[in-house]
Order: sequence, then C-alpha cells, then structure tokens
Amino acid sequence: MKTLITTLLLAAATIMYAGDFSFQYVSTKTCKMCHKSAKKGNQYGQWLETGHAKAMESLKTEAAAKIATEKGLEKPAYESGECLVCHVTGWGQEGGYQVLTDEFIADEANAKAVKKNDALASVGCEMCHGAGKGYKSKKIMTGIFDGTIKADSVGFMKSTEETCKTCHNEKSPNFKEFDFEASNAKVIHPYPEGFRK
Repeated sequence: MKTLITTLLLAAATIMYAGDFSFQYVSTKTCKMCHKSAKKGNQYGQWLETGHAKAMESLKTEAAAKIATEKGLEKPAYESGECLVCHVTGWGQEGGYQVLTDEFIADEANAKAVKKNDALASVGCEMCHGAGKGYKSKKIMTGIFDGTIKADSVGFMKSTEETCKTCHNEKSPNFKEFDFEASNAKVIHPYPEGFRK
C-alpha cells in the first residue's frame, strides 16, 4: 500500500512539474547538495578531481591564449564562444553560462545571478546529464531510479559516447583520437554497489 501511495504521489508530482519548467540550468553546486556524501559515492568530490571541473581555468592559460591567437579569435579564449561551448555549462542556452560585463558584476543587485553564473564556469554535471531544473529534487530523482518517472521527461539523460563527442571531436584544437572507454573511466562516478538496496 505504501508503495502504491508513493507511486501515485510521484506520478502527480511529475504531472505538476511537467507544465512547470523548461530544461534550465541550476549548476553543479545545486547537484552537490545531494551528491557529496561518501555514503552516496561522493560524485561531487570525484568530479572535482577531473579536468571537467577545471575546464574554464584551462582557457586562462598561456597555451589557450596561443591557440586563440592562432585561430584569429577576436576575444581571449575564456570569452570566446568557440571555446566556451565546450568549457562551461550551457553556453548559448537560456540560463546557461554567460560572459558578464564588469558593470553587471559590480552591481550588487546582480549578486545572485553572478554567483550562479560562476557556478556554471566548468564542464559541470548538466553538460553530461542535461539541464537540472526538472530533476533536481530528491522526489524526482527517486522516481527516476525506481522507474516511476521517465528520465527524459524531466530533462535527465545518461551520458553516452555521443554526449562526450559533442566536445571531444575534431573541432577541438587539442583533439587526439577519442577513446570513450578510457576517458569514461577517468570521470565515471557511480553510486556505491548496493546503495539502492
């Protein structure tokens, strides 16, 4: 009976949420709230150790400046859409990372927006799993795990080789042959075995 009630509540929540959101970005800091404990596998801590977490910082290096010059970019790599599309979360999409002006940043009324934007300055969770507004709640994630909510209906996706290849491809100036298995092993962050039992 308890399972039936839970299923009905989750179904109702799905219907409520379905008309209530578009797939918008919430940032890795939002994901961190539920994905940082050792008991759950500390996905956030594992992500911090990857190149994805430092992707924006790599655009501020001398090597990146050299590439930007060689490619004839009008702006530094860390401000160029050609680079940002794969080095930040949600570039060019509503609610995604933006290059903010100094005036915007200096205005205290924009402090919350600046903080959120800063939290998108990396290849965060949502680059691989989809914009998180629709699935950020524990109830929705539980529904996805137990199969009562279709992941794609709330914007959640499993990362695949094709997902990775949207950035790890010949358009990248540093591209080398992409080995999905080896690359995935460096960034995978599963729940511990038996976590859901």
